Amino acid sequence: MAEGHTTPPVAEMSSVSLTRNSAEAVQRAHFAKNVPIRSIICRPDGGAGLAGQKVTVGGWVKTGREQGKGTFAFLELNDGSCAANLQVIVDASVAPLGQLVHTGTCVAVEGKLKEPPEGTRQKIELRVEKFIEVGTVDPAKYPLPKTRLTLEFLRDFVHLRPRTNTISAVARIRNALAYATHTFFQQHGFLYVHTPIITTSDCEGAGEMFQVTTLINDLEKMEKQLKKNPPPSEGEIEAAKLVVEEKGEAVAQLKLAEVSKEEISAAVALLTKAKEVLSKLEEKAKLKPGLPQKDGKIDYSQDFFARQAFLTVSGQLQVETYACGVGSVYTFGPTFRAEHSHTSRHLAEFWMVEIEIPFSDLEDDMNCAEAHVKFMCQWLLDNCLDDMEFMAKNFDKTVIDRLRTVTSTPFERITYTDAVALLEKVEDKKFENKVQWGIDLASEHERYLTEVLFKKPVIVYNYPKGIKPFYMRVNDDDKTVAAMDVLLPKVGELIGGSEREERLEAIQNRIFEMGLSPEPYEWYLDLRRYGTVRHAGYGMGFDRMILFATGIDNIRDVIPFPRYPGRADL
Repeated sequence: MAEGHTTPPVAEMSSVSLTRNSAEAVQRAHFAKNVPIRSIICRPDGGAGLAGQKVTVGGWVKTGREQGKGTFAFLELNDGSCAANLQVIVDASVAPLGQLVHTGTCVAVEGKLKEPPEGTRQKIELRVEKFIEVGTVDPAKYPLPKTRLTLEFLRDFVHLRPRTNTISAVARIRNALAYATHTFFQQHGFLYVHTPIITTSDCEGAGEMFQVTTLINDLEKMEKQLKKNPPPSEGEIEAAKLVVEEKGEAVAQLKLAEVSKEEISAAVALLTKAKEVLSKLEEKAKLKPGLPQKDGKIDYSQDFFARQAFLTVSGQLQVETYACGVGSVYTFGPTFRAEHSHTSRHLAEFWMVEIEIPFSDLEDDMNCAEAHVKFMCQWLLDNCLDDMEFMAKNFDKTVIDRLRTVTSTPFERITYTDAVALLEKVEDKKFENKVQWGIDLASEHERYLTEVLFKKPVIVYNYPKGIKPFYMRVNDDDKTVAAMDVLLPKVGELIGGSEREERLEAIQNRIFEMGLSPEPYEWYLDLRRYGTVRHAGYGMGFDRMILFATGIDNIRDVIPFPRYPGRADL
Protein backbone atom coordinates (compact mmCIF):
# COMPACT_ATOMS: atom_id res chain seq x y z
CA MET A 1 0.00 0.00 0.00
CA ALA A 2 1.32 3.45 -0.87
CA GLU A 3 2.12 5.80 1.99
CA GLY A 4 -0.78 8.07 2.80
CA HIS A 5 -3.38 5.54 1.63
CA THR A 6 -6.28 5.71 4.10
CA THR A 7 -8.78 3.52 2.27
CA PRO A 8 -9.61 0.44 4.39
CA PRO A 9 -7.76 -2.69 3.23
CA VAL A 10 -11.04 -4.51 2.58
CA ALA A 11 -12.11 -1.80 0.14
CA GLU A 12 -8.67 -1.77 -1.44
CA MET A 13 -8.81 -5.47 -2.27
CA SER A 14 -12.20 -5.14 -3.93
CA SER A 15 -11.37 -2.14 -6.14
CA VAL A 16 -12.20 -2.29 -9.83
CA SER A 17 -9.11 -2.39 -12.04
CA LEU A 18 -8.67 -0.70 -15.40
CA THR A 19 -5.75 -2.59 -16.92
CA ARG A 20 -3.46 -1.90 -19.83
CA ASN A 21 -1.75 -5.21 -19.23
CA SER A 22 -1.37 -7.67 -16.40
CA ALA A 23 1.59 -5.77 -14.95
CA GLU A 24 -0.02 -2.34 -14.59
CA ALA A 25 -3.43 -1.43 -13.15
CA VAL A 26 -5.21 1.65 -11.95
CA GLN A 27 -8.00 1.43 -9.37
CA ARG A 28 -11.39 2.88 -10.26
CA ALA A 29 -13.64 4.32 -7.58
CA HIS A 30 -16.36 2.07 -6.21
CA PHE A 31 -19.82 2.76 -7.63
CA ALA A 32 -18.50 5.68 -9.69
CA LYS A 33 -16.88 6.16 -13.09
CA ASN A 34 -13.81 8.12 -12.02
CA VAL A 35 -10.37 6.93 -10.99
CA PRO A 36 -9.29 8.44 -7.63
CA ILE A 37 -6.26 10.64 -8.11
CA ARG A 38 -4.51 8.92 -5.19
CA SER A 39 -4.51 5.63 -7.10
CA ILE A 40 -2.55 7.35 -9.85
CA ILE A 41 0.00 9.56 -8.10
CA CYS A 42 0.37 7.88 -4.68
CA ARG A 43 2.07 4.83 -6.17
CA PRO A 44 5.74 4.29 -5.30
CA ASP A 45 6.66 5.38 -8.85
CA GLY A 46 4.45 8.49 -8.65
CA GLY A 47 2.24 7.07 -11.41
CA ALA A 48 4.96 6.82 -14.07
CA GLY A 49 4.18 3.16 -14.66
CA LEU A 50 0.64 4.03 -15.73
CA ALA A 51 1.71 6.06 -18.76
CA GLY A 52 -0.40 5.19 -21.77
CA GLN A 53 -3.53 4.22 -19.84
CA LYS A 54 -6.84 5.85 -20.61
CA VAL A 55 -8.70 7.03 -17.50
CA THR A 56 -11.58 9.19 -16.34
CA VAL A 57 -10.85 11.53 -13.44
CA GLY A 58 -12.91 14.14 -11.64
CA GLY A 59 -12.04 16.85 -9.19
CA TRP A 60 -11.83 20.54 -8.36
CA VAL A 61 -9.36 22.95 -9.92
CA LYS A 62 -6.83 24.20 -7.39
CA THR A 63 -5.07 26.41 -9.89
CA GLY A 64 -5.37 26.83 -13.64
CA ARG A 65 -3.61 28.87 -16.26
CA GLU A 66 -3.85 29.30 -19.99
CA GLN A 67 -0.64 28.83 -21.97
CA GLY A 68 0.54 29.10 -25.57
CA LYS A 69 -1.49 32.24 -26.23
CA GLY A 70 -4.67 30.47 -25.25
CA THR A 71 -4.08 27.27 -27.21
CA PHE A 72 -4.00 25.04 -24.12
CA ALA A 73 -4.27 25.17 -20.32
CA PHE A 74 -2.72 23.51 -17.29
CA LEU A 75 -5.07 22.52 -14.47
CA GLU A 76 -4.00 21.32 -11.03
CA LEU A 77 -6.80 18.91 -10.15
CA ASN A 78 -7.59 17.52 -6.70
CA ASP A 79 -10.44 15.17 -5.75
CA GLY A 80 -9.79 14.97 -2.01
CA SER A 81 -8.44 11.42 -2.11
CA CYS A 82 -4.93 12.62 -1.30
CA ALA A 83 -2.98 15.80 -0.67
CA ALA A 84 -1.30 15.90 -4.08
CA ASN A 85 -2.76 17.27 -7.31
CA LEU A 86 -2.83 15.71 -10.77
CA GLN A 87 -1.64 17.96 -13.57
CA VAL A 88 -4.15 18.01 -16.42
CA ILE A 89 -3.47 19.44 -19.88
CA VAL A 90 -6.41 20.68 -21.97
CA ASP A 91 -6.26 21.87 -25.57
CA ALA A 92 -8.53 24.70 -26.62
CA SER A 93 -9.98 22.40 -29.28
CA VAL A 94 -11.39 20.11 -26.53
CA ALA A 95 -13.20 22.69 -24.41
CA PRO A 96 -13.42 26.46 -23.83
CA LEU A 97 -10.45 27.17 -21.59
CA GLY A 98 -11.87 30.32 -19.99
CA GLN A 99 -14.46 28.40 -17.96
CA LEU A 100 -11.99 25.75 -16.77
CA VAL A 101 -9.08 27.59 -15.21
CA HIS A 102 -10.84 29.29 -12.29
CA THR A 103 -10.14 27.96 -8.79
CA GLY A 104 -13.06 25.88 -7.52
CA THR A 105 -14.28 24.72 -10.94
CA CYS A 106 -15.32 21.07 -10.92
CA VAL A 107 -14.48 18.94 -13.95
CA ALA A 108 -14.81 15.34 -15.02
CA VAL A 109 -12.53 14.47 -17.92
CA GLU A 110 -11.40 11.50 -19.94
CA GLY A 111 -7.91 11.27 -21.29
CA LYS A 112 -4.62 9.45 -21.51
CA LEU A 113 -1.90 9.40 -18.85
CA LYS A 114 1.54 10.33 -20.16
CA GLU A 115 4.99 11.02 -18.84
CA PRO A 116 5.79 14.76 -18.61
CA PRO A 117 8.95 16.27 -20.10
CA GLU A 118 12.19 15.58 -18.25
CA GLY A 119 13.05 17.93 -15.42
CA THR A 120 9.49 18.54 -14.30
CA ARG A 121 8.27 17.79 -10.79
CA GLN A 122 5.41 15.54 -11.89
CA LYS A 123 5.91 11.86 -12.63
CA ILE A 124 2.70 11.62 -14.64
CA GLU A 125 0.13 13.98 -16.17
CA LEU A 126 -3.17 13.64 -17.98
CA ARG A 127 -3.79 14.80 -21.55
CA VAL A 128 -7.53 15.44 -21.86
CA GLU A 129 -9.32 13.96 -24.85
CA LYS A 130 -12.91 14.52 -23.76
CA PHE A 131 -14.78 16.66 -21.25
CA ILE A 132 -17.62 14.83 -19.53
CA GLU A 133 -18.95 17.61 -17.33
CA VAL A 134 -18.01 21.02 -15.93
CA GLY A 135 -19.26 22.79 -12.80
CA THR A 136 -18.36 26.40 -13.46
CA VAL A 137 -17.42 29.09 -10.95
CA ASP A 138 -17.81 32.84 -11.03
CA PRO A 139 -14.28 33.91 -9.95
CA ALA A 140 -15.58 37.30 -8.80
CA LYS A 141 -17.88 35.65 -6.25
CA TYR A 142 -16.11 32.39 -5.29
CA PRO A 143 -15.17 32.92 -1.61
CA LEU A 144 -12.10 30.67 -1.51
CA PRO A 145 -9.35 32.16 -3.67
CA LYS A 146 -6.15 30.24 -4.31
CA THR A 147 -4.22 32.44 -1.90
CA ARG A 148 -3.36 31.04 1.54
CA LEU A 149 -6.38 31.28 3.85
CA THR A 150 -6.47 31.24 7.63
CA LEU A 151 -8.38 28.50 9.44
CA GLU A 152 -10.35 31.16 11.27
CA PHE A 153 -11.47 32.63 7.94
CA LEU A 154 -12.55 29.19 6.73
CA ARG A 155 -14.90 28.73 9.69
CA ASP A 156 -17.20 31.22 7.94
CA PHE A 157 -17.41 28.85 4.97
CA VAL A 158 -17.91 25.48 6.65
CA HIS A 159 -19.74 24.17 3.58
CA LEU A 160 -16.81 24.93 1.25
CA ARG A 161 -13.76 24.42 3.46
CA PRO A 162 -13.42 20.66 2.70
CA ARG A 163 -12.07 21.77 -0.70
CA THR A 164 -8.96 23.23 0.92
CA ASN A 165 -5.77 21.23 1.33
CA THR A 166 -5.73 21.54 5.11
CA ILE A 167 -9.32 20.57 5.86
CA SER A 168 -9.27 17.68 3.39
CA ALA A 169 -6.07 16.39 5.01
CA VAL A 170 -7.65 16.68 8.46
CA ALA A 171 -10.70 14.81 7.17
CA ARG A 172 -8.55 11.93 5.94
CA ILE A 173 -6.63 11.83 9.23
CA ARG A 174 -9.91 11.86 11.16
CA ASN A 175 -11.21 9.03 9.00
CA ALA A 176 -8.04 7.03 9.58
CA LEU A 177 -8.22 7.51 13.36
CA ALA A 178 -11.88 6.46 13.43
CA TYR A 179 -11.08 3.36 11.39
CA ALA A 180 -8.11 2.63 13.65
CA THR A 181 -10.31 2.94 16.75
CA HIS A 182 -12.87 0.46 15.45
CA THR A 183 -10.08 -1.85 14.30
CA PHE A 184 -8.37 -1.77 17.70
CA PHE A 185 -11.48 -2.66 19.69
CA GLN A 186 -12.74 -5.23 17.20
CA GLN A 187 -9.34 -6.95 17.27
CA HIS A 188 -9.50 -7.06 21.08
CA GLY A 189 -12.94 -8.61 21.34
CA PHE A 190 -15.01 -5.52 22.20
CA LEU A 191 -18.65 -5.22 21.16
CA TYR A 192 -19.72 -1.95 19.51
CA VAL A 193 -22.84 -0.55 21.22
CA HIS A 194 -24.92 2.45 20.14
CA THR A 195 -25.91 4.50 23.17
CA PRO A 196 -28.71 7.09 23.13
CA ILE A 197 -28.20 10.73 22.26
CA ILE A 198 -31.24 11.68 24.38
CA THR A 199 -31.04 10.81 28.07
CA THR A 200 -32.77 11.56 31.37
CA SER A 201 -29.65 11.23 33.54
CA ASP A 202 -26.59 13.45 33.93
CA CYS A 203 -23.44 11.33 33.84
CA GLU A 204 -21.08 14.02 35.09
CA GLY A 205 -23.42 15.71 37.57
CA ALA A 206 -22.30 19.14 36.38
CA GLY A 207 -25.74 20.26 35.23
CA GLU A 208 -24.37 21.81 32.01
CA MET A 209 -26.71 20.00 29.65
CA PHE A 210 -28.80 20.89 26.62
CA GLN A 211 -32.46 20.29 27.36
CA VAL A 212 -34.64 18.52 24.80
CA THR A 213 -38.25 19.68 24.84
CA THR A 214 -41.25 20.18 22.55
CA LEU A 215 -43.01 22.47 25.04
CA ILE A 216 -41.56 25.57 23.40
CA ASN A 217 -42.69 24.36 19.98
CA ASP A 218 -46.17 23.75 21.39
CA LEU A 219 -46.12 27.25 22.90
CA GLU A 220 -45.14 28.81 19.59
CA LYS A 221 -47.91 26.91 17.82
CA MET A 222 -50.42 28.18 20.37
CA GLU A 223 -49.21 31.75 19.93
CA LYS A 224 -49.59 31.49 16.15
CA GLN A 225 -53.04 29.98 16.55
CA LEU A 226 -54.15 32.73 18.92
CA LYS A 227 -52.76 35.34 16.57
CA LYS A 228 -54.93 33.99 13.76
CA ASN A 229 -57.94 33.38 16.02
CA PRO A 230 -57.73 35.73 19.02
CA PRO A 231 -59.47 34.66 22.24
CA PRO A 232 -63.04 36.00 22.74
CA SER A 233 -63.58 39.25 24.59
CA GLU A 234 -65.55 39.49 27.83
CA GLY A 235 -68.38 41.07 25.84
CA GLU A 236 -68.58 38.06 23.50
CA ILE A 237 -68.77 35.68 26.44
CA GLU A 238 -71.45 37.78 28.18
CA ALA A 239 -73.48 37.86 24.96
CA ALA A 240 -73.23 34.08 24.69
CA LYS A 241 -74.39 33.73 28.30
CA LEU A 242 -77.44 35.91 27.51
CA VAL A 243 -78.28 33.68 24.57
CA VAL A 244 -78.14 30.63 26.86
CA GLU A 245 -80.43 32.36 29.35
CA GLU A 246 -82.86 33.32 26.61
CA LYS A 247 -82.94 29.81 25.17
CA GLY A 248 -83.41 28.43 28.69
CA GLU A 249 -86.31 30.74 29.34
CA ALA A 250 -87.86 29.73 26.03
CA VAL A 251 -87.67 26.04 26.95
CA ALA A 252 -89.17 26.72 30.38
CA GLN A 253 -92.09 28.68 28.82
CA LEU A 254 -92.78 25.95 26.30
CA LYS A 255 -92.89 23.30 29.02
CA LEU A 256 -95.53 25.35 30.88
CA ALA A 257 -97.57 25.83 27.73
CA GLU A 258 -99.48 23.05 26.11
CA VAL A 259 -97.23 22.51 23.06
CA SER A 260 -96.11 19.43 21.22
CA LYS A 261 -93.03 17.42 22.19
CA GLU A 262 -91.52 18.26 18.80
CA GLU A 263 -91.58 22.00 19.62
CA ILE A 264 -90.03 21.43 23.05
CA SER A 265 -87.33 19.16 21.52
CA ALA A 266 -86.49 21.81 18.93
CA ALA A 267 -86.17 24.46 21.66
CA VAL A 268 -83.98 22.15 23.79
CA ALA A 269 -81.75 21.55 20.77
CA LEU A 270 -81.28 25.31 20.35
CA LEU A 271 -80.44 25.61 24.07
CA THR A 272 -77.91 22.80 23.84
CA LYS A 273 -76.23 24.44 20.85
CA ALA A 274 -76.08 27.78 22.70
CA LYS A 275 -74.42 26.07 25.67
CA GLU A 276 -71.85 24.43 23.39
CA VAL A 277 -70.99 27.78 21.85
CA LEU A 278 -70.58 29.31 25.32
CA SER A 279 -68.43 26.37 26.49
CA LYS A 280 -66.09 26.70 23.50
CA LEU A 281 -65.75 30.44 24.03
CA GLU A 282 -64.93 29.93 27.73
CA GLU A 283 -62.36 27.25 26.91
CA LYS A 284 -60.77 29.45 24.27
CA ALA A 285 -60.64 32.32 26.75
CA LYS A 286 -58.56 30.14 29.07
CA LEU A 287 -55.89 29.66 26.38
CA LYS A 288 -52.99 31.85 27.40
CA PRO A 289 -49.43 31.60 26.07
CA GLY A 290 -47.24 29.92 28.65
CA LEU A 291 -45.62 26.64 29.60
CA PRO A 292 -47.83 24.11 31.43
CA GLN A 293 -47.54 24.49 35.20
CA LYS A 294 -47.98 22.19 38.18
CA ASP A 295 -47.36 23.23 41.77
CA GLY A 296 -45.68 26.39 40.53
CA LYS A 297 -43.20 24.51 38.35
CA ILE A 298 -43.08 23.52 34.68
CA ASP A 299 -45.16 20.38 34.20
CA TYR A 300 -42.86 18.11 32.21
CA SER A 301 -45.44 15.35 32.21
CA GLN A 302 -46.92 17.33 29.29
CA ASP A 303 -43.61 17.18 27.40
CA PHE A 304 -42.78 14.74 24.58
CA PHE A 305 -41.05 12.19 26.83
CA ALA A 306 -43.35 12.93 29.80
CA ARG A 307 -40.28 13.99 31.81
CA GLN A 308 -37.20 16.18 31.52
CA ALA A 309 -34.78 14.97 28.84
CA PHE A 310 -31.37 16.16 27.69
CA LEU A 311 -28.73 15.67 25.03
CA THR A 312 -26.22 13.24 26.46
CA VAL A 313 -22.92 14.39 27.96
CA SER A 314 -21.67 10.80 27.87
CA GLY A 315 -22.77 7.33 26.83
CA GLN A 316 -20.87 5.78 29.72
CA LEU A 317 -23.72 4.99 32.11
CA GLN A 318 -25.75 3.36 29.36
CA VAL A 319 -22.86 1.36 27.92
CA GLU A 320 -22.16 -0.02 31.40
CA THR A 321 -25.46 -1.90 31.16
CA TYR A 322 -24.03 -3.89 28.26
CA ALA A 323 -20.65 -4.37 29.93
CA CYS A 324 -22.55 -5.99 32.80
CA GLY A 325 -24.21 -8.43 30.41
CA VAL A 326 -22.16 -9.14 27.30
CA GLY A 327 -18.54 -8.35 28.20
CA SER A 328 -16.14 -5.67 26.98
CA VAL A 329 -17.92 -2.96 25.00
CA TYR A 330 -17.32 0.43 23.43
CA THR A 331 -19.37 3.28 22.01
CA PHE A 332 -18.33 6.01 19.62
CA GLY A 333 -20.55 9.00 19.01
CA PRO A 334 -21.42 12.64 19.62
CA THR A 335 -21.86 14.16 23.08
CA PHE A 336 -23.04 17.61 24.10
CA ARG A 337 -22.21 20.10 26.84
CA ALA A 338 -23.81 23.50 27.32
CA GLU A 339 -20.68 25.24 28.56
CA HIS A 340 -20.15 28.84 27.48
CA SER A 341 -16.51 28.10 26.77
CA HIS A 342 -14.53 29.70 23.95
CA THR A 343 -11.21 27.95 24.55
CA SER A 344 -9.30 26.26 21.75
CA ARG A 345 -10.00 22.83 23.32
CA HIS A 346 -13.78 22.97 23.84
CA LEU A 347 -16.83 22.43 21.66
CA ALA A 348 -20.54 22.24 22.44
CA GLU A 349 -20.82 19.09 20.31
CA PHE A 350 -17.89 16.71 20.20
CA TRP A 351 -17.17 13.03 19.68
CA MET A 352 -16.25 10.55 22.38
CA VAL A 353 -14.94 6.99 22.37
CA GLU A 354 -16.06 5.29 25.58
CA ILE A 355 -15.29 1.78 26.76
CA GLU A 356 -16.22 -0.51 29.63
CA ILE A 357 -14.41 -3.70 30.65
CA PRO A 358 -16.02 -6.08 33.18
CA PHE A 359 -13.84 -8.01 35.65
CA SER A 360 -11.13 -5.33 35.42
CA ASP A 361 -9.45 -2.78 37.65
CA LEU A 362 -7.68 0.57 37.24
CA GLU A 363 -4.43 -1.00 36.03
CA ASP A 364 -6.30 -2.88 33.29
CA ASP A 365 -7.98 0.38 32.34
CA MET A 366 -4.65 2.21 32.05
CA ASN A 367 -3.16 -0.63 30.01
CA CYS A 368 -6.04 -0.51 27.53
CA ALA A 369 -5.90 3.29 27.22
CA GLU A 370 -2.17 3.26 26.55
CA ALA A 371 -2.47 0.47 23.97
CA HIS A 372 -5.35 2.30 22.25
CA VAL A 373 -3.40 5.57 21.89
CA LYS A 374 -0.27 3.78 20.67
CA PHE A 375 -2.30 1.83 18.12
CA MET A 376 -3.85 5.00 16.67
CA CYS A 377 -0.50 6.76 16.39
CA GLN A 378 1.11 3.77 14.66
CA TRP A 379 -1.88 3.55 12.31
CA LEU A 380 -1.27 7.11 11.13
CA LEU A 381 2.42 6.44 10.58
CA ASP A 382 1.62 3.31 8.58
CA ASN A 383 -1.37 4.56 6.58
CA CYS A 384 -1.42 8.35 6.51
CA LEU A 385 2.17 9.46 6.23
CA ASP A 386 1.71 11.81 3.27
CA ASP A 387 -1.01 13.72 5.14
CA MET A 388 1.12 13.75 8.27
CA GLU A 389 4.01 15.19 6.24
CA PHE A 390 1.65 17.90 4.98
CA MET A 391 0.71 18.77 8.57
CA ALA A 392 4.36 18.77 9.63
CA LYS A 393 5.26 21.11 6.77
CA ASN A 394 2.40 23.55 7.28
CA PHE A 395 1.48 23.46 10.99
CA ASP A 396 3.80 21.62 13.36
CA LYS A 397 7.18 20.28 12.29
CA THR A 398 7.34 18.02 15.36
CA VAL A 399 4.04 16.22 14.75
CA ILE A 400 5.53 13.06 13.21
CA ASP A 401 8.21 12.85 15.90
CA ARG A 402 5.45 13.08 18.54
CA LEU A 403 3.63 10.14 16.98
CA ARG A 404 6.83 8.11 16.95
CA THR A 405 7.56 9.01 20.57
CA VAL A 406 4.10 7.83 21.64
CA THR A 407 4.39 4.53 19.80
CA SER A 408 7.88 3.73 21.08
CA THR A 409 7.85 5.00 24.67
CA PRO A 410 6.10 3.55 27.75
CA PHE A 411 3.76 6.12 29.28
CA GLU A 412 4.83 7.57 32.61
CA ARG A 413 2.45 6.63 35.45
CA ILE A 414 2.26 8.83 38.52
CA THR A 415 -0.25 9.38 41.30
CA TYR A 416 -2.08 12.67 41.50
CA THR A 417 -0.46 13.33 44.89
CA ASP A 418 3.05 12.85 43.47
CA ALA A 419 2.21 14.94 40.38
CA VAL A 420 1.05 17.84 42.57
CA ALA A 421 4.21 17.55 44.68
CA LEU A 422 6.36 17.81 41.53
CA LEU A 423 4.41 20.79 40.22
CA GLU A 424 4.66 22.58 43.58
CA LYS A 425 8.44 22.43 43.28
CA VAL A 426 8.53 24.02 39.82
CA GLU A 427 10.53 27.26 39.83
CA ASP A 428 11.18 27.88 36.14
CA LYS A 429 7.54 28.62 35.35
CA LYS A 430 4.81 30.62 37.06
CA PHE A 431 1.45 28.93 36.65
CA GLU A 432 -1.68 31.01 36.21
CA ASN A 433 -3.58 28.46 38.30
CA LYS A 434 -2.13 27.81 41.75
CA VAL A 435 -1.03 24.23 42.36
CA GLN A 436 -2.28 22.60 45.54
CA TRP A 437 -3.66 19.23 46.52
CA GLY A 438 -7.37 19.01 45.77
CA ILE A 439 -7.49 21.12 42.61
CA ASP A 440 -8.42 19.76 39.20
CA LEU A 441 -5.21 20.01 37.17
CA ALA A 442 -5.40 22.75 34.55
CA SER A 443 -4.19 22.38 30.98
CA GLU A 444 -1.00 24.28 31.79
CA HIS A 445 -0.21 21.76 34.56
CA GLU A 446 -0.94 18.79 32.31
CA ARG A 447 1.23 20.12 29.51
CA TYR A 448 4.10 20.93 31.88
CA LEU A 449 4.07 17.33 33.09
CA THR A 450 4.12 15.92 29.54
CA GLU A 451 6.22 18.48 27.69
CA VAL A 452 8.76 19.56 30.31
CA LEU A 453 9.05 17.16 33.23
CA PHE A 454 8.64 13.80 31.47
CA LYS A 455 8.71 14.72 27.75
CA LYS A 456 6.26 11.94 26.92
CA PRO A 457 2.65 10.88 27.66
CA VAL A 458 1.77 10.70 31.34
CA ILE A 459 -1.01 8.84 33.15
CA VAL A 460 -2.02 10.50 36.42
CA TYR A 461 -4.14 8.34 38.74
CA ASN A 462 -5.85 8.30 42.15
CA TYR A 463 -7.48 11.75 42.09
CA PRO A 464 -9.23 13.46 45.04
CA LYS A 465 -12.80 12.20 45.18
CA GLY A 466 -14.14 15.73 45.61
CA ILE A 467 -13.29 16.71 42.02
CA LYS A 468 -14.50 13.52 40.33
CA PRO A 469 -17.98 12.18 39.43
CA PHE A 470 -20.07 10.00 41.73
CA TYR A 471 -19.54 6.75 39.79
CA MET A 472 -15.78 6.46 40.41
CA ARG A 473 -14.66 3.84 42.94
CA VAL A 474 -13.57 5.27 46.29
CA ASN A 475 -10.13 4.07 47.42
CA ASP A 476 -9.44 2.68 50.89
CA ASP A 477 -8.08 6.06 52.05
CA ASP A 478 -11.59 7.54 51.54
CA LYS A 479 -9.91 10.64 50.10
CA THR A 480 -9.19 9.54 46.54
CA VAL A 481 -10.91 7.59 43.81
CA ALA A 482 -9.48 4.99 41.42
CA ALA A 483 -9.47 7.41 38.51
CA MET A 484 -6.89 8.09 35.82
CA ASP A 485 -6.26 10.67 33.11
CA VAL A 486 -4.04 10.12 30.07
CA LEU A 487 -2.16 13.34 29.32
CA LEU A 488 -0.45 14.04 26.01
CA PRO A 489 1.92 16.80 24.95
CA LYS A 490 0.21 19.72 23.19
CA VAL A 491 -3.39 18.83 24.22
CA GLY A 492 -3.14 17.86 27.89
CA GLU A 493 -5.94 15.51 28.94
CA LEU A 494 -6.97 13.11 26.19
CA ILE A 495 -8.56 10.29 28.18
CA GLY A 496 -10.37 10.21 31.50
CA GLY A 497 -11.29 6.92 33.12
CA SER A 498 -11.74 5.01 36.34
CA GLU A 499 -12.81 1.91 38.09
CA ARG A 500 -16.55 2.19 38.52
CA GLU A 501 -18.02 2.04 42.00
CA GLU A 502 -19.69 -1.39 42.05
CA ARG A 503 -20.63 -1.35 45.77
CA LEU A 504 -24.27 -0.36 46.17
CA GLU A 505 -24.02 1.39 49.53
CA ALA A 506 -20.86 3.25 48.53
CA ILE A 507 -22.34 4.65 45.32
CA GLN A 508 -25.58 5.60 47.09
CA ASN A 509 -23.51 7.56 49.58
CA ARG A 510 -21.66 9.31 46.74
CA ILE A 511 -24.92 10.32 45.06
CA PHE A 512 -26.14 11.75 48.38
CA GLU A 513 -22.82 13.55 49.05
CA MET A 514 -22.96 15.26 45.65
CA GLY A 515 -26.55 16.41 46.14
CA LEU A 516 -27.91 14.43 43.20
CA SER A 517 -31.44 13.11 43.01
CA PRO A 518 -31.29 9.30 43.19
CA GLU A 519 -34.45 8.75 41.11
CA PRO A 520 -32.85 9.17 37.63
CA TYR A 521 -30.13 6.67 38.62
CA GLU A 522 -32.28 3.83 39.98
CA TRP A 523 -31.72 1.79 36.83
CA TYR A 524 -27.96 2.38 37.20
CA LEU A 525 -28.09 1.22 40.82
CA ASP A 526 -29.81 -1.98 39.68
CA LEU A 527 -26.48 -2.98 38.10
CA ARG A 528 -25.15 -2.98 41.67
CA ARG A 529 -28.19 -4.70 43.14
CA TYR A 530 -28.42 -7.58 40.71
CA GLY A 531 -25.18 -9.43 40.02
CA THR A 532 -22.71 -6.63 40.64
CA VAL A 533 -19.34 -6.85 38.90
CA ARG A 534 -16.12 -4.94 39.31
CA HIS A 535 -15.48 -3.03 36.09
CA ALA A 536 -13.55 -0.10 34.65
CA GLY A 537 -13.63 2.12 31.61
CA TYR A 538 -12.69 5.43 30.06
CA GLY A 539 -13.74 8.12 27.63
CA MET A 540 -11.46 9.58 25.00
CA GLY A 541 -12.05 12.98 23.44
CA PHE A 542 -11.74 11.97 19.80
CA ASP A 543 -11.39 15.54 18.53
CA ARG A 544 -8.53 16.19 20.95
CA MET A 545 -6.77 13.15 19.53
CA ILE A 546 -6.97 14.79 16.12
CA LEU A 547 -5.55 18.02 17.60
CA PHE A 548 -2.60 16.01 18.87
CA ALA A 549 -2.17 14.15 15.59
CA THR A 550 -2.39 17.15 13.26
CA GLY A 551 -0.64 19.87 15.25
CA ILE A 552 -3.55 22.24 14.59
CA ASP A 553 -4.19 24.63 17.48
CA ASN A 554 -7.98 25.00 17.57
CA ILE A 555 -10.42 22.13 17.99
CA ARG A 556 -12.96 23.96 15.79
CA ASP A 557 -10.76 23.16 12.79
CA VAL A 558 -10.58 19.38 13.25
CA ILE A 559 -14.32 18.59 13.34
CA PRO A 560 -16.37 18.80 10.11
CA PHE A 561 -19.17 20.97 11.49
CA PRO A 562 -18.10 22.78 14.67
CA ARG A 563 -20.73 23.82 17.21
CA TYR A 564 -19.73 26.30 19.89
CA PRO A 565 -21.37 29.24 21.67
CA GLY A 566 -22.88 31.51 19.06
CA ARG A 567 -22.27 29.18 16.08
CA ALA A 568 -24.16 26.19 14.70
CA ASP A 569 -23.78 26.57 10.92
CA LEU A 570 -25.48 24.12 8.55
